[in-house]
Amino acid sequence: MFVGRKKELAAMQSRYQRQGYECFIIYGRRRVGKTALIRHFIKGKNAVFFTGMETTMQENLENLSQCIYDAQGGDGKAPVFASFQDALDAITSRARQEKLILVIDEYPYLAKSYPGISSLLQVQIDHVWKQMDIKLILCGSSMSFMEKQVLGHQSPLFGRRTAQIKLQPFTIFETQDFFPAVEPEKLAVLYGITGGIPLYLQQMHGDWSIEENIKENFLNPMSYLFEEPSNLLKQEVREPATYNAIIQAVANGSTKISQIAMKTGLEVSACAAFLKNLMDLGIIQKEHPLGEPRSRKSLYRIQDNMFRFWYRFVPQHYSQIQNGMGDLAFRRIEPYLPDFMGQVFETICLQWLWRENAAGRLPLLFDEVGRWWGTDPRRRQQTELDILAQNAEREMLFGECKWRNEPLDVDILDLLYYRSELFPAAKKNYILFSKRSFSVRCQKKAEQDSRVLLMDFPHMLEIPSKQGVLR
Repeated sequence: MFVGRKKELAAMQSRYQRQGYECFIIYGRRRVGKTALIRHFIKGKNAVFFTGMETTMQENLENLSQCIYDAQGGDGKAPVFASFQDALDAITSRARQEKLILVIDEYPYLAKSYPGISSLLQVQIDHVWKQMDIKLILCGSSMSFMEKQVLGHQSPLFGRRTAQIKLQPFTIFETQDFFPAVEPEKLAVLYGITGGIPLYLQQMHGDWSIEENIKENFLNPMSYLFEEPSNLLKQEVREPATYNAIIQAVANGSTKISQIAMKTGLEVSACAAFLKNLMDLGIIQKEHPLGEPRSRKSLYRIQDNMFRFWYRFVPQHYSQIQNGMGDLAFRRIEPYLPDFMGQVFETICLQWLWRENAAGRLPLLFDEVGRWWGTDPRRRQQTELDILAQNAEREMLFGECKWRNEPLDVDILDLLYYRSELFPAAKKNYILFSKRSFSVRCQKKAEQDSRVLLMDFPHMLEIPSKQGVLR
C-alpha cells in the first residue's frame, strides 16, 4: 500500500504532462521511500528503470542493457551494449517513438563505477534529449554526492535539472494516513520511535501496544530495527565506531561540541569534522537560536528520531536484549519515554504551525519559526522558548510544548508571558501545546486574552476547515 507523498507526486505528474525534456533529481536519506515514490509514479507509464549497483562498470552496463531490453518486451537474457553511449543511443531511439521515462536509481553507485557517466549524460541532454519528450530521473541516497556532484555548480549536470525533490521523512499528518485508526498518543509515539521513516513505520503494528511494538522491533535481537542504525553507518562511513560514540553522546545529552569532544575523547577539530559528516547524512543537526544564525550558542541535536531513540536506549541494555531479557529492558526504558517524546512533540508542533501558517489560519503570517535560548539579564540565568515565530514586521508568536499527562496549568502561560518580555515586538501572540488538556485556571486566563491560543494534541490531528483564523 502506497501512502502519502501527494505533493511530490503532483509535482512529478505536472512535469510529466509537459511536452519536452524534463530532469528530476530525487534524493534523501536511505529508507525514506525514494524508490517507492518513483515506482508508484511510473506505474502505467512507458519507463526504463535501472538501479546502479556498487560493482564494476561492466556489470552496471550489463544490468542497464537488461533493463532496456526488458522494457522493450524482451524475453530472457539481453545482448549487452558495447558502451554506455550505445545504451543511451538505444534509449534515444525508443524516446523518438513515444514519451519515455528513464530512471537511474542509486546514481552515486553508477557514477562511482563509471565516473564519466555525468559528462556523457550532459552531452546527451544538451545535444539530443533537450529536443525530445524524455523524462530523466536521477535518484540517490548519498546526499553529499547528490548535492555536490549532481546539483552542485561544478557538476557536468549543473543546470540540466528541471526539478529537484529532497525527500523528507513523513510528518505526523502523513503518519496519520499510515495508521488512520490509531489513537493520537500511540500515533505520536510510533511516529517518534520511527522518525517518520516509511520503511520503519511498516515494521510497526497499529493494533499492538507501544510496549509490544518497542519490544518486538527494538528489544528483539532478531528484529529488523535492532541493528539498523549500525548497519546504515557501516554503509555510509569509514569509522563507524567513532560515529557511534558521537551519536550516543548527543543522544544522552551532550549538545555542545566541547561536551561531545570530551565525552568521546576526540579533539574538538576532529569532532567537528565527524559532526559535519553526520549532518550531511541527515542524522545530526546544528541549531542556532532563532534569529541568530551566526550565534556562538549553537547546539547539536539528533535530527533522526529513530536514531535518537535507538542510541539512547538500546546500547545501554544491549546485554539484556541479547540474552532474551527484553521485558526487563522495556521496564527500564518506559519511565524515560515521556522525556524522549518531549523533543518529538516539539517537532510535531512545528509541523502543525507550518501547516496552519501556509493556510493562513494563524493570527500572523510568519517567515521563520524555531527554538530560542539565551541569557535572561533580569535573572542572570539561561532561559529558552520551545517556539518562536516571527516575520519582517516584527510580529511574534511565542509558544511552549509540553508532553505531560496532567493538564497544563496557568503557570506555563505566565512563564511564557514573562519570557516574551525579552523581545521587543510590534505584535505578540501566544500558543500553548499540550499532550492532553489544560487546567480550568489556564483556560479562564486564555479566554480573557485574545492573543492566546490553547491547542491539545488530539485537536492538532483534526482536519481543519479551510476558512477562518485561529484566535
